[in-house]
Amino acid sequence: MAQRNVFRRLRSPIVGALHAVNAFCAFHLFLNYVGSIQVVSGPSMLPTMAESGEAVIENRLSFRLNPGCLKRGDLVTFESPLTPGRSVCKRLLGLPGDIVCVDPTGLKIPSSEHVVVPKGHLWLMGDNADISRDSRDHGPVSLSLVRGTLWARVYPLSRVTIFRNPTSFLLD
Repeated sequence: MAQRNVFRRLRSPIVGALHAVNAFCAFHLFLNYVGSIQVVSGPSMLPTMAESGEAVIENRLSFRLNPGCLKRGDLVTFESPLTPGRSVCKRLLGLPGDIVCVDPTGLKIPSSEHVVVPKGHLWLMGDNADISRDSRDHGPVSLSLVRGTLWARVYPLSRVTIFRNPTSFLLD
């Protein structure tokens, strides 16, 4: 009889702890495989995003389910090839097989230089080309570093925006 009372008293905290572990696992899986809210910092994406103080929704699920969903002009999040562990956002300019101008601004490399984006890589560039560290500095970015795309700006409330792809391009 005494053993049953001990078991009943222990059962409630154990069940509560298991529920907490379950909730933590679900939260972790959601953030890593579906999406999350990220805080933006840095001037490389001006004027699209402010230097600081903005929160955006990162969509990871679409890319995980269909890596071919990326389109030129998308805002792509990826792990920095220069600073592992750091998440960055840049605009997608070139898909595998595309011929891209290495530096259309001519600031870092003469604008006559072109490169073919290798299979399994993307050419990414910040909107504020004057100060952005992007594919012009480190070359094409491996698809294995891509985390997802930005879906919307949710803060500040006065600048809430669903990001639409503004890019149009000509095919030969």
